[in-house]
Amino acid sequence: MRFEGVVVIKSKISSIGYVNKIQENIMDIKRKELASLFEDIKAADCVICGGSGRSLYALNAALSQIALSQAGWRNKVVLTPDDPGFPGRNMHDAAFDLERRYKKILLLMNSGSGSSDDPLVMAQDLNRYIEETKSTKFSMGLLTSTYNSPMADITNKHGTTVLLKGRGKAKPSAEYSETGMMGDIFELGTLQLLNSMIEAIFRNLEVDDVYNLCNEELQNIGELVDTNVNSDTYNQLIDLMEKRTNIFLGGKGTSNEIAKMTGVRLFHIKSFFGDNVYITRGVNTPHPRAGDLEILVSYSGETQPVNLWADVLKKFSGTVFAITGNKNSTLAKKADLKIILEEEVKPSTPRRFYTRAAFVLSPLPVKLAERIAQRGLILPEYIISWYHSVTQ
Repeated sequence: MRFEGVVVIKSKISSIGYVNKIQENIMDIKRKELASLFEDIKAADCVICGGSGRSLYALNAALSQIALSQAGWRNKVVLTPDDPGFPGRNMHDAAFDLERRYKKILLLMNSGSGSSDDPLVMAQDLNRYIEETKSTKFSMGLLTSTYNSPMADITNKHGTTVLLKGRGKAKPSAEYSETGMMGDIFELGTLQLLNSMIEAIFRNLEVDDVYNLCNEELQNIGELVDTNVNSDTYNQLIDLMEKRTNIFLGGKGTSNEIAKMTGVRLFHIKSFFGDNVYITRGVNTPHPRAGDLEILVSYSGETQPVNLWADVLKKFSGTVFAITGNKNSTLAKKADLKIILEEEVKPSTPRRFYTRAAFVLSPLPVKLAERIAQRGLILPEYIISWYHSVTQ
């Protein structure tokens, strides 16, 4: 089965410059590289996810679609080293048990720099195991913006490195709508690419169809981003966030990965006010205060813990903002502010809601930084990068 229809590639799909750059970068991926990784993901009966920070959240969010889809995967399993069922303290220790349980195991890593500590150690550990045992059951895949990196060197010995450009040569500036903040272009790009790859595999499509799926969906995303960024809801959110408020973000499952992607960037901005950004029910999450903001993500809007979090925040006279796929859901009715991203999708099939939510949420820190600049406080990226480097 092939992807039906010809998708016209538009050079400008959004008023937000970095969304256009993401589309351009995905279309520039070498087909040979993408085809090789596509086949490795398709063939693996076990995929191990490796990454750090937002790159890991993007990887987890996309690959979680395999777990959400109950048919069509031939018992494909997705694991991370943090899962209780991961059979070892590290990749080297786990490899022996993984080899006994599965026929083909893929270590899939996401790192713009190709040198992030956690996935690099995983690659080194697995490389050592393969060299010691001569095992043929393992392969590696890497999405990166940097060919010449320690992770790429190891991956190329045992699998495929796919180059997905990030910002490129654009210098840091305060024009975040054009460049994104730090790794936004790469991290959101990998989320879209991986989600389209999973959908293509589920639908039994070919690698060429991945490009078509990405292009088609990014045009939809561009319209969604523009519609919502210019909305009263978005302006009210920025009004709330520029005040002295803490922000809580939450969701369950895939939604929580999207919440964490958003939370990282918001923290980089809000921290300069002395405010905090928390993931709901995190180990250091305090009780909310009057005036705090809670951002909740739920496709169904009926996830019970998420609705309970909304109740708690409202008891403390806070504001609940929800992104949901169901305008008539319990969460939508509870929320003070909301964005509805409706999607027609059959149960137990991959969803585009989560990627759309990530893109629609991604301009929040951008617009907050722009609002702060209007007040006379410029936050150049080298300050944000410094804060990121000492907290991540």
